[in-house]
Amino acid sequence: MGTLVRLCGRADVAPGHARRFDVDGHRVALVRIGDDFYAIGDRCSHADYSLAEGEVWEDECEIECPKHGSTFSLTTGEPQTLPATQPVPVYTVQVDGDDVSVVLP
Repeated sequence: MGTLVRLCGRADVAPGHARRFDVDGHRVALVRIGDDFYAIGDRCSHADYSLAEGEVWEDECEIECPKHGSTFSLTTGEPQTLPATQPVPVYTVQVDGDDVSVVLP
């Protein structure tokens, strides 16, 4: 099933932004779009660059790698543009009151 790990409070990530967390050997990019939160692996599958430092594309529900411009789906982890061709992990997010947590494998 996995382990539920608290990352932060809701207000710790502004809408339209991402924040990186290092938890139990996982680099997680937590992204907020409106009141919804998404968590994906923070390493771009093309160039090992932090996705949390990239631009959040709210309308497309994607995040762009700031190094070479690949975008990744926040729901599937699949790359949407080149040069990345491999997906990044996606984590289940749970919001309970003010707490934002992810389920880690």
